[in-house]
Amino acid sequence: MLVRNKKTFTLGLVMFIGFTAVFISMFTPHFGNGNNAFEAADKLFNSISKGSTYYMPMIREQAQAEQPKQVSLTLRMVSPVDAERTRTVFGSVADARIEGTDVVVTGSLGAILTRAVDDSDAMFANNDKSLLAEYGMGGKESMYVWWKGLKAAEKNLKKQKLFKEASLVNTILNRGVEVGYNYFGVEPESATSRSGILAFALVFYVIYTLWFGYSIFFLFDGIGLAMKGGKKKEV
Repeated sequence: MLVRNKKTFTLGLVMFIGFTAVFISMFTPHFGNGNNAFEAADKLFNSISKGSTYYMPMIREQAQAEQPKQVSLTLRMVSPVDAERTRTVFGSVADARIEGTDVVVTGSLGAILTRAVDDSDAMFANNDKSLLAEYGMGGKESMYVWWKGLKAAEKNLKKQKLFKEASLVNTILNRGVEVGYNYFGVEPESATSRSGILAFALVFYVIYTLWFGYSIFFLFDGIGLAMKGGKKKEV
C-alpha cells in the first residue's frame, strides 16, 4: 500500500484503532447488571418512554362502549395447541368452542376487549399474577395468545364488513396488548431524573460518529484518496 502522507495516515489509523477498541468494549457485560452498552441503553430509553405510552384508561373506555355489541367470531389458528390456548383466554369472558383448529367465539365485543385491556394494564404494571391464576399461563404467554386471537378477530370482523369494530380491535392491539407485552418488567423513570446520562449519551453519540468519520477521512487522505470538485464546462 502506498502511503503518500504518513502523518495523516498514522493519525487516521490511531483514531480507527481507538474507535474499534471502544466499539468492542461496548459489547462487554460491564454496564450494570451484566448488560453490555447496547442493552443498558435500550433499558434506559425503554424506562423513560414507558410513561408516555400509557393509553389504558382511554382504550378501556372505548372497549366498554362496545358492551352491547354481540359478535360471533371465527378465529383461525394454526395448530390445535394454539386453538386450545385461545379458547382458554377468550372463554374466560365469552362462549368459546373449538372446531378443528378454529375457535368460534360468541359474546359481547366490549367484554372481550375490556378483558384484553385489563390484562394489558396488569402487565404494564409488571403484575402477571392475575393472568397466571386465570389462564394457567405466564403473563407474556397469555398476552401472546391475546395478540394472535385478536389479530384473527380483526380479520374475521373485516370479513363480516364490521370495519369500525375491526379498527377498534386494532387499536386495542397496538395501544394495549403490544404495549403491555413490550413494557412488562420495565421500571418507569422520568427524563428529568436521568438527564445527566441522557445528555452524556447524546454527546457521546455525536462525538463517536465524528470520530469514525474523521478516522476514515485521515486514512484515505494518507493514501492519497481525496474528493475534488469537477471542473465547470463552458457551453
